[in-house]
Amino acid sequence: MSPHTSQAVLYTFRRCPYAMRGRIGLHLSSLNPQIREIILKHKPQEMLAISPKGTVPVLCLDEAQAKAALSERGESALIIDESLDIFTYALTKHPSTEQSYLDKDDYQLLLQSLNWDEAKTLISQNDGDFKQNLDRYKYADRYPEFTEQDYRDRGCEFIAKLEQRLEVNTHLFANSPTFADFAIFPFVRQFAHVDKKWFESAPYPKVRNWLTTHLESELFADVMRKYPLWLDDKDHFIALQSS
Repeated sequence: MSPHTSQAVLYTFRRCPYAMRGRIGLHLSSLNPQIREIILKHKPQEMLAISPKGTVPVLCLDEAQAKAALSERGESALIIDESLDIFTYALTKHPSTEQSYLDKDDYQLLLQSLNWDEAKTLISQNDGDFKQNLDRYKYADRYPEFTEQDYRDRGCEFIAKLEQRLEVNTHLFANSPTFADFAIFPFVRQFAHVDKKWFESAPYPKVRNWLTTHLESELFADVMRKYPLWLDDKDHFIALQSS
């Protein structure tokens, strides 16, 4: 893949599933931003200045122009700070012409799936109730209203939906990955890692196989590439790197 040179910068945190989602979209596109790897307990002022909510990922398409717009109008269309919006922007505005992760037909299906209402509904369920139960499952001691198993059981309601979908195809909507697959699997990965032993024996074999396919892919290996912390060397330019 040969992404074009870009003025864009991406603030990201390697292990955050939202940031993973954003990076997946960028790797599947031709947009090649500068990577600014951060840690969430030391958020750079440069990021907070353009996205005060302080979450990752944040994609700034042109930092100088964005700052000028913010100073004049208090907003800028050059800043995208929602992972789904980054994914969608990257693939709609900068589709790849030399895609190495998917073959031509599968890539076209991925692009088409960005507009599927059913996929958007499934992603919304992931980002809503499932993510809430996932957080409580991970940190059950912070939410003593219910037990860890209660939160896991609630999360499994969504996992069971995925299992049912995977009875039909090897991916959630087809036999190749679409928008929903790439948007959802980072969160299922997190769910599986809370108690790996339990997940390996849970009654969701198709979800396990689907998740493994993504985790062992060349794409995910590139998405999880380690970058040096940007705050340690702000003058060092590192672009998004693909195999």
